[in-house]
Amino acid sequence: MGIPAWVWFTVAAVAGIAGFALIATDRAQRTARNRERRRWAALRGWQFEETDQVLTSRWESGAIAYYGTGTAKDVVAGSTFTADGRRQVYVLDHETNNKVNSVLVGVRCRRSLPVVVELWLHSVPFQRDQMPDLLGPVGSRYAFVSEVPAARKLITPDLVDAAEEIGADVTVVWLEGDWVMAAAPPNSTPSRIERLLRDLGELADVVDPFDAEPDDEPGSGSGEVIRPSFGRKQ
Repeated sequence: MGIPAWVWFTVAAVAGIAGFALIATDRAQRTARNRERRRWAALRGWQFEETDQVLTSRWESGAIAYYGTGTAKDVVAGSTFTADGRRQVYVLDHETNNKVNSVLVGVRCRRSLPVVVELWLHSVPFQRDQMPDLLGPVGSRYAFVSEVPAARKLITPDLVDAAEEIGADVTVVWLEGDWVMAAAPPNSTPSRIERLLRDLGELADVVDPFDAEPDDEPGSGSGEVIRPSFGRKQ
């Protein structure tokens, strides 16, 4: 005996309603997050942009290499003070395949570092194609680097201590070019992002102290004043 047509119709209707409810819930959550991020940026006097198609292309390692370039959503750009001085910052939702996988938080250094360093939590399945070289455990994380000898010089006890302060909810912290970056959970609140910015600022102060000349090791740079700019790769 076949199943009556009304049963299939009911199943399809229930599935459709459930799907619509999920979409509506997701949209409501994203709208609330957008408003919260926008208010937070305004309170700090920082710039806000809903979407930036180019921004994520300025990085290639860490969460970008793991998830893909994707799109930057609910982007905040500004600058903040660290113990060594003022630094440029970015905060953005990293979206791939129409899903926010993490909140990327970055603090900019005055010079470009000579090596890429990725610090992944032990619990994260971080393996991917073209993974950097494994350097070994660094505190509670594993270090993967683009060049082992240069990374050994950079990873000091002060760097390890600063990285340990960042927290176990941040899957990866990485140093790339003139940026110190971290990937926080998608639901990170402004207060959590504030703490993460402070921790990344301390890490930036370790690898890029202001009492060194801009063209000194560990990298080189112009020392120019850095101004926020959306969508432009610098």
